[in-house]
Amino acid sequence: MTTFSSRAAATAVASLLLFSPAFAQTTAPAASAAKTAAAPKAAAEKKAEKPRTAASLQCSKDADAKGVHGKERKKFMSECKKAAADKPK
Repeated sequence: MTTFSSRAAATAVASLLLFSPAFAQTTAPAASAAKTAAAPKAAAEKKAEKPRTAASLQCSKDADAKGVHGKERKKFMSECKKAAADKPK
């Protein structure tokens, strides 16, 4: 039979292992906060650089209508955009 002191010691060790991560959490430094604020701005600028063409949007709608996904969709989009570029305006 175990004694009360050994049970108390085991409980103390278990509680230290379970609750120590909660006490170890800290707030993010100010430099990290500045980086995360700049990330969405950079992503928005990157998107703004290359807008989608009308042909690309139409091909995407056609692929959605046909239910094409994955590698097949990539191949379909490539062929569709090439065909759109070859058409005289």
